[in-house]
Amino acid sequence: MAGRQCFHCKQWVEDTATHDCWTTTERALTADLPEDLQEAWERLRETAVAFGDQRIYASHKSIMFSRKSCYFFVRPKRTFLEVCVFLDRALKAPQVRRVDRASKSKIVHFLQIRHRDEVEPPITDWLQEAYEMSEAPAAKVGTTRAKSKPKPSPRKKKARAAQKTGSGRK
Repeated sequence: MAGRQCFHCKQWVEDTATHDCWTTTERALTADLPEDLQEAWERLRETAVAFGDQRIYASHKSIMFSRKSCYFFVRPKRTFLEVCVFLDRALKAPQVRRVDRASKSKIVHFLQIRHRDEVEPPITDWLQEAYEMSEAPAAKVGTTRAKSKPKPSPRKKKARAAQKTGSGRK
């Protein structure tokens, strides 16, 4: 049988079969999770939904939560839920596994949730903060630009060139 291996998911796809490994759903990403992680996922989703109007969608291997922009996403793993929260400040807490700068105004915090009971303050407070921050316009980071030198006018260029060659007007 003729076919090919998908570049993204490495699955074998027959020539006559349709294949779209990029399109996924929340259910598909969370279906194989153990019971503890299923419960943690449900509580995490319920907490986020309670914040207010937002868009929740699956993208590749993540479940995104966004308003104007994504304020956090969840990557379901075998033994934990990797939660990535975007804030405008760096957090120092035992729950935070890693912190990276995502852009000039956003810092992403990587958390690991293994049980439903972990979805409580301070994690829920950080999610709420990220939700509120995602609607606000981006804060202008203190950027100062160096003053540029004025460009010489065409007359001055001609005058300088004439002085160099010694044929300037006197």
